Amino acid sequence: MTKLSVNVNKIAVVRNSRGGNMPDVVRAACDIERFGADGITVHPRPDARHIRYGDVRDLKRVLHTELNVEGNPIPSFIDLVCEVVPAQVTLVPDAPDAITSNAGWDTLANRAFLTEVIGRFHEKGIRVSIFVDPVPEMVAGAKACGADRVELYTEAYARDYHLDRERVIAPYVAAAEEARRQGLGLNAGHDLNLDNLSYFAERIPWLDEVSIGHALICDALYYGLENTVALYRRCLGK
Repeated sequence: MTKLSVNVNKIAVVRNSRGGNMPDVVRAACDIERFGADGITVHPRPDARHIRYGDVRDLKRVLHTELNVEGNPIPSFIDLVCEVVPAQVTLVPDAPDAITSNAGWDTLANRAFLTEVIGRFHEKGIRVSIFVDPVPEMVAGAKACGADRVELYTEAYARDYHLDRERVIAPYVAAAEEARRQGLGLNAGHDLNLDNLSYFAERIPWLDEVSIGHALICDALYYGLENTVALYRRCLGK
């Protein structure tokens, strides 16, 4: 059954907007875990505009479910991940000024670099996922780099879901089938929400994990955090 990992970056955005420690990111993550999430995702960026490196260290000490750390593998990020040793690291090719993730890796052009970085994380026993567009060649390239999983970048699916969901899911099914052929685990994330998540999970039932933050935290403003986690779990058949 597909696991739900909740990205708590937006909780950190609210905290950072006023200084201090309200809301408490670590407490919120522990509550989300208690409400039934299967993991917590964080995406620290160099400007520390939401999750800070210190948050990652604090979360690792208290979480009981899987911690997934996303980010561009710049030297400071690599050092942090090797220090904290989360269950999973997801490599994302973010530019320093990116508002949010907006593209997957070209795993063919970056094969040498990704292979080296993945090797370092594997030495620490960390599962490695590579963020890719829904292109079978990029999925196969991730396998060639030594990745354990790929995470499909689902922005295009979410954007056009209400226009023609059968058409927009098709490249994701093809990429997911390639991941299965390659023996890769399969994650997905970006703009998945209560409207489009169920269909995605139904069409790709071998999906290992979804990482959801922005939509889930927005929904929590209306439904409450505990109820919202339950609603997203229900979309995954839990």
